[in-house]
Amino acid sequence: MKHQESFLKAIRQKAPKSVSLIEEIAGILEIKYDASHRRISGKSKFSIDETIKLAEHFNISLDNLFSNKEKVVIEKTIEIENLKDMLHYFKSSSENIEALIKNKTATLFYSAKDIPLFYFMDGTILSKFKAFVWLNLLNSNQKKVAFENFVIDESFTEYMQKLKEIYENTPVNEVWNDTTINSSLQQILYFYEAGLLNLKSANALCLDLKRIISLIKEKCSKPNNQFSIYYNELILLNNNMLIETEEKLTMFVPYTLLGYFITDNKESCKNVHQFFKQQITNSIPLGQSGIKEQNLFFNRAIRKIDYYLEKINSQVDLLF
Repeated sequence: MKHQESFLKAIRQKAPKSVSLIEEIAGILEIKYDASHRRISGKSKFSIDETIKLAEHFNISLDNLFSNKEKVVIEKTIEIENLKDMLHYFKSSSENIEALIKNKTATLFYSAKDIPLFYFMDGTILSKFKAFVWLNLLNSNQKKVAFENFVIDESFTEYMQKLKEIYENTPVNEVWNDTTINSSLQQILYFYEAGLLNLKSANALCLDLKRIISLIKEKCSKPNNQFSIYYNELILLNNNMLIETEEKLTMFVPYTLLGYFITDNKESCKNVHQFFKQQITNSIPLGQSGIKEQNLFFNRAIRKIDYYLEKINSQVDLLF
């Protein structure tokens, strides 16, 4: 009964002191008073379903209570196969992140292997294109329609906008390198060459990507306590995200294009937090650097976009 005693101790710390614990648990589990008493006195055990239900109600991490250092209990985001799944994904993501950073002491760390998806949530052509790409790459059975005929629901944009607002109102530390922009450019080129994206849209997407880079450069050049971007030349990034609050650390580890494992395992999150700090120490803080360092970084990104624009448009020239 050692584990049950530990669990009950955690419940007592969370439960209202003015309420009978026996009555509280009986109400949550929808069991009789006597049955609740037997569980609390150690005469009978909580079932797995009861344990999970109580943990969710009292917001208790079973991971932190019972796991050893070699095992980590995780949540995961839903699997995406259609637009409805994606709508659910962004809805639950915005709700979960909003719950984590509801206080003003939260700080977010992002290891940007790709441009953070929060930048694609402003209702522009890139917002629509990213949804188009995600569905095509996550679902092999997705009907191959041209990007120009692809339609997304208005509520989808609503939840994307909510995520963007959360991101913009939270202190953020982003770590980038020269390959962060590559994935978005390659996606534009791929779908253009596959005949699912016309020339006008491909050019518009590249120009919208330039807008995002210019926006980040502008944010970087102004005094801003909410936003820090670091240029790291030393390691490959991985799209890991970490949210730090006064209460705990929560880590988001990607396992598919949009799928994330989520954990607040104390030891693991502490290690990742320390690793983020090491990355930042070994990076150039662009917001604190001079104009030369900023221009070198952002101009490389713009030149890369221009290269892809030339590559796309040169294919048209070869046809004539």
